[in-house]
Amino acid sequence: MPGRATHEVFNQVPPLAGHDVSADAALLDGLAREGADWATGELHRLGILAGTEKAQEWGRLANEHPPVLRTHDRYGNRIDEVEFHPAWHELMTVAVGHGLHAAPWASARPGAHVARAAKFYVWSQVEFGHHCPISMTYAAVAALRHTPALAAEWEPLLASRVYDFGLRPLSRKRGVLAGMAMTEKQGGSDVRANTTIAEPLGDGTYAITGHKWFNSAPMCDAFLVLAQAPGGLSCFLLPRVLPDGTRNAMRLMRLKDKLGNRSNASAEVEYDRAIAHLVGEEGRGVRTIIEMVNMTRLDCVIGSAAQARQGVVQAVHHATHRRAFGRPLIEQPLMRNVLADLVLESEAATTLMLRLAGAADRGIRGDSSEGAFRRTALAAAKYWVCKRAPMHAAEAMECLGGNGYVEESGLPRLFRESPVNGIWEGSGNVAALDVLRAMAREPEAVDAFLAEIAEARGADPRLDDAADRLRKSMPSATESEARRLAEEMTLVLQGSLLVRHAPAAVADAFCASRLSGDWGRAFGTLPSGVDLDAIIERGRC
Repeated sequence: MPGRATHEVFNQVPPLAGHDVSADAALLDGLAREGADWATGELHRLGILAGTEKAQEWGRLANEHPPVLRTHDRYGNRIDEVEFHPAWHELMTVAVGHGLHAAPWASARPGAHVARAAKFYVWSQVEFGHHCPISMTYAAVAALRHTPALAAEWEPLLASRVYDFGLRPLSRKRGVLAGMAMTEKQGGSDVRANTTIAEPLGDGTYAITGHKWFNSAPMCDAFLVLAQAPGGLSCFLLPRVLPDGTRNAMRLMRLKDKLGNRSNASAEVEYDRAIAHLVGEEGRGVRTIIEMVNMTRLDCVIGSAAQARQGVVQAVHHATHRRAFGRPLIEQPLMRNVLADLVLESEAATTLMLRLAGAADRGIRGDSSEGAFRRTALAAAKYWVCKRAPMHAAEAMECLGGNGYVEESGLPRLFRESPVNGIWEGSGNVAALDVLRAMAREPEAVDAFLAEIAEARGADPRLDDAADRLRKSMPSATESEARRLAEEMTLVLQGSLLVRHAPAAVADAFCASRLSGDWGRAFGTLPSGVDLDAIIERGRC
């Protein structure tokens, strides 16, 4: 008969909405430990917004309707505009308004960069793509300070909490965003192979001619660009719009069709004598722009930690409400082992990213030992935490079974997004080799790293043994062993942080499964005897 019901819908998991995304014990504990508990109130306000259906819908729409390139107007004039769905602008307005971009650089308050990292972590769980321009705007300030006059002109607007989208001269903007263009067709990470040329014009500016194979966030107001000047490879600030209101000669050729990060625009660009300003000194472009790269690498770690947390929360929520074989999934022994293992990975990543954010904050404020620690620890963490993200996302998806493989669950988008942080700002080999480079050039960075892990000496014999093995292997590590070294360094560092700061159940399971050798290679292979209940509870929001 018409309208007859064929079946009853039951045993379906309710939507995960109406919660506080910042209700994350590892996050809140680390925020206080790293000197930024003064930001707890704002973090919770952002977390509550992040947990709403409205914010989640913004994230969905921004990915369902990716950016579109408009090269010309109706009359045939070149405009090189990128058009976004309104949901993108909603996401950006929140991110800028909460200071997830360059706002901490304008604050003298200790812990400002830690507070920003925590908020970046929380809001990332709504949508990851729009954090690309947010991250680069944050990082650009570190490079611009090599040229104080440029920093004085641009930094106030980079740090402004007003999202003011659109291409206009600096004098007519209430806030600006910055992007980056380093790699070319023939070079990739080997930026010294770049062929783009910078010609001095005699008035302090340069004419840039050439191309970039990847221009991140081409809708931004200005870009840090590498080009070959008479003195060698140099860093430049290239604005989209010149002071007189004319468009700079930066042509957007096409937008990249990417695996993930689809809400964000990435472009191939060409420069035809585009006007730019030297940042730092001629011939020291890599050293100048590496200040920006180091800050965006921190955001890679934060972003991957956020992805792990999002996957854990989704998996635990699903297992709590879904029944199979006569009881809730979360009571099934093997599923409990998987969930606990995913929580361990997430908590270790979150705790480490906050420690790195604290080191960055204190290093920026003049603490040389913290700066030295960050140089080795960040490169190793960039390698390992970002490398683990795709495997973690895949396992979280599998916890939802076939439902997780369907786009409506949000897990496919998380999975597609998960590799980007491992590739962006130096893929795995580049990050691992940077660990060796930092060790060779800066012995004090090695000393600072070893001093950090020594803080946990005597707390757990498994950690002590792993730390002793690491100390012996570090001096003799070769290029072919760089990945293994970066992995070991990160695991020992994570273990030392968890032993000191996490609940005993978390620290014990991490040491047993990551440091002692008593573990399998897949998630869900924790050894017997660990406290699964206590660990899983840390994965609830």
